[in-house]
Amino acid sequence: MDKLKVLIVIGSPGAGKGTQANLLSEKLGFYHFSSSKVVGHIIENAQPESFIEIDNVKYYFEEQKKLREEGKLWDDKFLTHFVKEKTKELYDDGNGILFDGAIRTPYEGEHVVPLLKKLYGPEAIEVIYIDITEDETVFRNSHRRECELIRHPVLYSEETKKLTQCQIDGSNLVERKDDDIEVIKVRLKEFREKTKPLLDIFKKQGLQIHQIDGSPKPVVVFENILKALGIK
Repeated sequence: MDKLKVLIVIGSPGAGKGTQANLLSEKLGFYHFSSSKVVGHIIENAQPESFIEIDNVKYYFEEQKKLREEGKLWDDKFLTHFVKEKTKELYDDGNGILFDGAIRTPYEGEHVVPLLKKLYGPEAIEVIYIDITEDETVFRNSHRRECELIRHPVLYSEETKKLTQCQIDGSNLVERKDDDIEVIKVRLKEFREKTKPLLDIFKKQGLQIHQIDGSPKPVVVFENILKALGIK
């Protein structure tokens, strides 16, 4: 644990990555790097027709926004560009990093992890893979909501199913645009075909991977993650 400076959390949609990443970042004091917040904020606030050019290819922000609404992942080079830039900035500021949905494809793994190794050292990087079934993925995503203000996720339960406002900030609870049942199926396919192969990439790169059962209550999953990391 003394050497841990980078933690990569992956899992299928609805596995609880965001919930666990929030808890872990507070526990460890790491910067919570969520692509949906860091890069998503850039996309949402980009001017119409704006783009970024990478390797002589123009990536339009409006097109990237549509990809997410359809349940698809952002283009690899587009996302990787911003992840690497932010990673360098965080390292220069002396921050540890907790990645949540920011390294999601083999391409990203092959280009971002070498940078992390160079900056932090290979012994400082560990991976948490939160595993749930595909049926559980569909159920969780089709029932969850988030608050309008800070996009805080609210998990479905007997206690929360009738809530209309976030208990943290008081804003209205709404469904995510990408939690439509057909979009969920697309996102699940994207995870199966593009994100899960990352585990093999991580193994080849010599990173330590901890597979955690994501089906219990969040508090139990959190306790099991801390145990796997050797944190008391």
